[in-house]
Amino acid sequence: MDKVKLSIVAITHSVSSANNYAIILNEDFGDRRLPIIIGNFEAQAIAVAVENLNPNRPLTHDLFKNTLEEFNIKIEEVIINDLVEGIFFAQMVCNQDGNVSIIDSRTSDAIAMAVRFNAPIYTYEFILESAGVSVENENVKDEEEDHKIVKREKSDPITRISAAELERMLEEVLKKEDYEKAAQIRDELNKRNENLS
Repeated sequence: MDKVKLSIVAITHSVSSANNYAIILNEDFGDRRLPIIIGNFEAQAIAVAVENLNPNRPLTHDLFKNTLEEFNIKIEEVIINDLVEGIFFAQMVCNQDGNVSIIDSRTSDAIAMAVRFNAPIYTYEFILESAGVSVENENVKDEEEDHKIVKREKSDPITRISAAELERMLEEVLKKEDYEKAAQIRDELNKRNENLS
């Protein structure tokens, strides 16, 4: 079966499942999106890696990455390989000194590891046909791609706080290991830096 390459577009609150998130993956050479419901912990683990945040202590996925690297194991790719009754399944393709192994994984964990190893994410056509959503409205597509990885409400008071105070807050929330808030603060600081240049 031919693989279809995917990229992370956004992580947002799930509309259909309270207290969960949806990670939105887009096919690289097409207009279909693959939304996958993930838990809060997994959303934070992915957002921390995507936003290049450095937590004070390694998260579980960071610990696993460090362990794999210690034994010279690299994740070469992640494949979302099955969909059964609305549940996605994934595999991590690992390489240790030329020996390739395939490890079954929850999709959210596999994506969190793919981001840490800068490994490509793939799926198969039958999964995109079954669960993919076509983005027909280009304005909607452009608007989604303009958002940062963790979306927030426009009325968020974070936009009214000084940059110096945001830097201080960022240090505090990282100490508390509130990575969702840290990602929001980092987004706001990055947005301000872009506006200055």
